[in-house]
Amino acid sequence: MYVTADHLRDHVIRPTLEYLGAWTPAIEGVLLDAAVNAPELGLFSARNEGLGLFHITAAQHRDIWDRYLAFKPDIASRVRGLASQRAFLSDPDSELQTNLSYCTAIAWLMHQRANGTVDSTKTPTAAVRA
Repeated sequence: MYVTADHLRDHVIRPTLEYLGAWTPAIEGVLLDAAVNAPELGLFSARNEGLGLFHITAAQHRDIWDRYLAFKPDIASRVRGLASQRAFLSDPDSELQTNLSYCTAIAWLMHQRANGTVDSTKTPTAAVRA
């Protein structure tokens, strides 16, 4: 199966961000750029142990839930709604590999936690590196 950047943006990243109430052209661009050009982009750098489209590690995934979403129940509920009902309970990290919307939501949360909001005057690559 071949997925283009346009398909990823239009059918995964944008709908996920809209569902979370977080869509802006800038954050959409940041996540698309991170997915397409990940290896040298810091937060989303390719790691051997990373999972899914954004190479998120199991430790990062747990940290988002334990130290960030645990204190934001409304957004935690929205993100949990993206996950599979049974698979998430038995192997939550597998969602990063098999569920593009869930993985995108976790990547957005990592960005929010690390950087706050994106400066829409920057290019997507510059925004990630800032």
